[in-house]
Amino acid sequence: MRTWIRDPLAILAPNAPRGLVVEDDRIVELVETAGPKTPCDATFDASRYVIIPGLINTHHHFFQTLTRAHPAAINKPLFPWLQALYPIWGAKLDRDNFRLGVRLALTELLMSGCTTASDHLYAFTHDMSDAVDIEVDEASRLGIRIAIARGAINLRSPGDLLADERLMQDHDVVIADCERVLTKYHNPAPGSVCTIALAPCAPFNVTRELMVDTAKLAAQYDCRLHTHLGETIDENEYCLHHYGCRPLDYIEQLGWLTDRVWVAHGIHFSDDEVARLGRHRVGVCHCPTSNTVLASGICRTKELEAAGAIVGLGVDGSASNDSSNMMEAVRHAMMIGRLRYEASEVTHLDALRWATEGSAHCIGRSDIGAIEVGNQADLAFFNLDELRFSGAGDPIAALVLCGAHRAERVMVGGAWRIVDGAPPGMDLAQLRDEHGAAARRFLAAQ
Repeated sequence: MRTWIRDPLAILAPNAPRGLVVEDDRIVELVETAGPKTPCDATFDASRYVIIPGLINTHHHFFQTLTRAHPAAINKPLFPWLQALYPIWGAKLDRDNFRLGVRLALTELLMSGCTTASDHLYAFTHDMSDAVDIEVDEASRLGIRIAIARGAINLRSPGDLLADERLMQDHDVVIADCERVLTKYHNPAPGSVCTIALAPCAPFNVTRELMVDTAKLAAQYDCRLHTHLGETIDENEYCLHHYGCRPLDYIEQLGWLTDRVWVAHGIHFSDDEVARLGRHRVGVCHCPTSNTVLASGICRTKELEAAGAIVGLGVDGSASNDSSNMMEAVRHAMMIGRLRYEASEVTHLDALRWATEGSAHCIGRSDIGAIEVGNQADLAFFNLDELRFSGAGDPIAALVLCGAHRAERVMVGGAWRIVDGAPPGMDLAQLRDEHGAAARRFLAAQ
């Protein structure tokens, strides 16, 4: 099936073509003239739409949709925020409400123009041994690509309250399940709908042994590695106290400073550390919304890119965002970047690049993230019919500057996954009611 997507209002692609041709799951032609070079089976009139590559979310915690704006955690920085929420997650999270949290997060992301989503899954309660399988199933039902970072927590120092035993798994259990899900689901081939990365949660709540063994396993299975790093000053102080070095030095000792790695946040790096990250081509997922909510700081995006590091974009957990909207994250990345630099230094195109090409490279993909011949047909279509866009002169800039937040149509691998702003056949009201009922249980006394 060949479809000509013709005459868009604007398209974020090299040389601004007049359209593109999709055949099956791939882009096969960028149309520069009046029509395609070869006949097509169908034509889609895109004259109302601004078309961009499908957005790619490289850091999230899907289950946290269940504790948005939680009274115990609002208005707190990261460590007190974690100390407030870990006991609630440990007491209330189970496989049924976990599934609803995943479904809601993925639906929100898809509706915002996101076509590939990475979840850093580190919370495993007693009945959630199949949590990865649940995420794969929910993503498959929606038709969104997924890059699961199979995480873990297996360390709680006495008195530090930065983990909860009910969310933890033993080292051997973690490694066995990592091998299981890699064997069952990890597909690094072009067009893949699912990849697996290994992702011990953070230097302060996993053992040295788990960091070392996951790095070895990632090399064996040729998969990516992911963790939180450089998010807060508290993290630096924790590592200096417990390990006698800063977080980046610590992960380097453990074999984690390689181009197989992407980290979340990456705020509190020194000039020397920025240079080292660049030399090793490490990816950094910028999480501007969460970093603002928790007052963690601002990622050094421009210096990291200049040094050679890869910068991607993520929404982070939906209890510190408190949303799962990638277009919103694009706008926040531009705005917070301008606070750190200057208006001309961080443009709407920079923020969109981080959310597409940069994010694709973070998760090890070269077949998504750009509208190019041969790439997967992952596309987000936005119209400018809302009042917020009236008067906008540059359609692509308008998406970011005027605050687009919901795609009218989304295509993943050549298939329509969002039509008229929603997943076809999904009852959004029912999802809201079921998820809301599950979330209310997290507000009850423990």
